[in-house]
Amino acid sequence: MNHLFGILFSPQQEWEKVRAGAGSVAGHYIKYLFWMAMLAPIAWYYGSTQVGWQIGGRVIKLTGDSAAQIMLLFFIAILLASAFLGYMIHWMADTYGAENSSLGKGISIAGYTLTPLFVCGLTGFYPLLWLDMLLSCAAAAYAVYLLYIGVPIVMQIPKERGFLFASAMIGVGLVLCAALLGATVILWEMGAMPVFTD
Repeated sequence: MNHLFGILFSPQQEWEKVRAGAGSVAGHYIKYLFWMAMLAPIAWYYGSTQVGWQIGGRVIKLTGDSAAQIMLLFFIAILLASAFLGYMIHWMADTYGAENSSLGKGISIAGYTLTPLFVCGLTGFYPLLWLDMLLSCAAAAYAVYLLYIGVPIVMQIPKERGFLFASAMIGVGLVLCAALLGATVILWEMGAMPVFTD
């Protein structure tokens, strides 16, 4: 958690610290990812069950059981997606000439890159669609920026190769998003669909 504010407000210096202190996969999950991944599901559970969305003058809320099931799946999806991105970063490292790559380093890059999105998940406490979408787009743009500046620093490669590496990771992230949407449809068909209070 020491890197949280640094990665948001002084990323260049913080990526240097991440490179020096990249640890094990389990250590990164226990110390950072597990806790950050909880933010959005907790916020959206509260927002979807207690506050709700205003649509056409009506307030739409989820039942507690339905929201709990969906948010648990959301939490698991965040952890698995972070692991997959970290693995892909590690797997592609040799292609771009990165030395001393490890799975822990890959997961560190993935986890810290996703930090703006984790923090943006707190908007779920008050589900106002236009504001949430606006802040989510800004968080996604900042996450892309963090990836582009972080990959060359942590992987110790030239900026040109780092740019190509980060661009490849953006492609992997987009494919992962599409896969998560497909998984969502399948899970809805299997019974994990939202159940509304009215």
